[in-house]
Amino acid sequence: MKTFTLNTEYVEMNKLMKLLQLTETGGQAKIAISQGLVLVNGETELRLRRKLRKGDKVDFDGVEVEIV
Repeated sequence: MKTFTLNTEYVEMNKLMKLLQLTETGGQAKIAISQGLVLVNGETELRLRRKLRKGDKVDFDGVEVEIV
């Protein structure tokens, strides 16, 4: 499991995926999210700009990321 240290109140999901290189581009992140391939806290998330806060867990393509 990867961790992402949050220095602000939240990070938008599509930006997190690009920052952690889970996708090569922001466009690929948007496609993956809109196709229902991303889970947040165990549930499918379709909102591109979902605000992720400390304690949230993102799962995409076999990679889990915890926001700390």
